[in-house]
Amino acid sequence: MRKFLVSIFIFSLISTTVFAGDNWGLYFPKDNERPRGNATAEYLAQFDAYFIGAEEEKILYLTFDAGFENDLTAGILDTLKKHEVPAAFFLVGTYIKNNPELILRMVDEGHIVANHTMTHPNMSKITSKESFQKELSQVEEHYKTVTGKDLPKFYRPPEGIYSEANLKLAQELGYKTIFWSAAYKDWEDNQPSKEEAFSKLIPRTHPGGVVLLHNTSKTNAVILDELLGKYKEMGYRFEDLHHLVK
Repeated sequence: MRKFLVSIFIFSLISTTVFAGDNWGLYFPKDNERPRGNATAEYLAQFDAYFIGAEEEKILYLTFDAGFENDLTAGILDTLKKHEVPAAFFLVGTYIKNNPELILRMVDEGHIVANHTMTHPNMSKITSKESFQKELSQVEEHYKTVTGKDLPKFYRPPEGIYSEANLKLAQELGYKTIFWSAAYKDWEDNQPSKEEAFSKLIPRTHPGGVVLLHNTSKTNAVILDELLGKYKEMGYRFEDLHHLVK
């Protein structure tokens, strides 16, 4: 999880073909403009996959990924509650199993708990539907045990590694695959400073942005209150993933 990859690809032509083992990547042509991904929004949409929202309104979709708890999530939830901001937490199965109180709080406070697989594998190497489904269904079972509810059908491939076959399998299982359109290196052991974080996140803010953060990041826990305030000062409001995929 700590080796989560965000690939920034610079290319002149965005391909509409996805090859097995691709890493999700972004190209930011200009500050505060919508980035291009290594697959277009139109291409992804045929598989119920998304990385960015509509450009007509200044809306942001806040998402967090986590494979383990770093004693920071409760504070992050406090900040989200203060700002009345909904978020989606893409969690591995063991996180849900080991942190039931946090999961219940997320649900009670209106956040989405979503599927980041059971064991955080390279999903592009899983070719059978049975094995693919097992990675997702085990997360569903843990969520059901903790909450008594069905897990919302949102899925994020570990490390953003995907293939067209994976997108199809997720779709067949009723899932929406969610990538992202803004992120920074917040997963590294050598955590970025507050200034470094803002220097990356603010210029990458754009209409319809799907923001990826890690709730294991100490920097994120420190900056989140100010970051949400800055987003609002820039004229943005927040919606949840149901709004993104409607």
